[in-house]
Amino acid sequence: MACGRVCQMVQRRLASSAAAERISAAEVRSWRSALFSKERDRQRSLYPRIEKIEVTMQGPGLQGTLLVMNKGLSTPHSCARHLTEWHLSSAALALVDGEPWHLHRPLTRSCSLTLLTFKDNNPQLANQAYWRSCAALLGQVLDNAFKEEYSVDLLQIPEVPVTAGAFCCDLVLDPRLDSWIPSEESLRSLTREANQLIHKDLPWEPLEVTPPVALEIFSHSRCKQEEVQEKASQSPSGTVSLYRCGDHVLLAGGTLVARTGLCCQYEVTALHTVGEGQWGLQRRAQGLSLPFNLTAHHSVWRKLKKRAEKLVEIQSSAPSESVTTPTPPEATPSSS
Repeated sequence: MACGRVCQMVQRRLASSAAAERISAAEVRSWRSALFSKERDRQRSLYPRIEKIEVTMQGPGLQGTLLVMNKGLSTPHSCARHLTEWHLSSAALALVDGEPWHLHRPLTRSCSLTLLTFKDNNPQLANQAYWRSCAALLGQVLDNAFKEEYSVDLLQIPEVPVTAGAFCCDLVLDPRLDSWIPSEESLRSLTREANQLIHKDLPWEPLEVTPPVALEIFSHSRCKQEEVQEKASQSPSGTVSLYRCGDHVLLAGGTLVARTGLCCQYEVTALHTVGEGQWGLQRRAQGLSLPFNLTAHHSVWRKLKKRAEKLVEIQSSAPSESVTTPTPPEATPSSS
């Protein structure tokens, strides 16, 4: 299989620490994506025979609706396809027996199912998943924004409430960029890249994996391996949640929304220098977004953007020492 060939090729490149230093970001993404596909296919093979489950739909106008679906194969998105176009296009995530559930995560038992939208009477779960997804999208943009010669380490995505005014993505750039200060044009470039991903309407594919699988996927990254161990220790099932968008694989601290196309107004507002951390000079990228059916007038958006430019303070992620913003170098990397 193509997936196996990619894994073997990149695994040889990762055989020594010297080779790991030379591997490109594109090869790392291919490595992670190939292992993601391999594990997804393995999990699907656990259901060689089609077994039926009953899904009882909940929500306005759906009480009493019973769907007969396929165990381990059908997802909440599959169920939405049996309803109306509105349910299919508006659903952001689901509740399965009251538990937050990604729309593309397979159903493994008979259950009750509620599709959540941003216009529900209580959209808190949908809003938080959306905020988390916007941060994941920002991380994907940053991971691919710099020239191949510069490393980008995405740190654990901070769990920031919507009331903070901005979603956040923490990262450490190549030490050669420690004195780089992003310009307004740099932020606009990141915004353009994010909106291209939104326009593609890419799904976030979920996958629950054991720690050894996650450690192999992130075998090149010490900070991600540490994050895997932390999340596994906090998980009742001992597994960790991965998502893939395009060829970008990430660790998630909670459920994401179904697809990038649910984003509408989206803007990268700031890239702050936070301070010296465990993995180097830590930065915090911030942004602002609204879902596709909840846009704001430009005057309101300007006020929200001004607030989103201010540094979001996160106590648990505070660095050990403060950093004075240095002067910019003569040459800075351009976004690709």
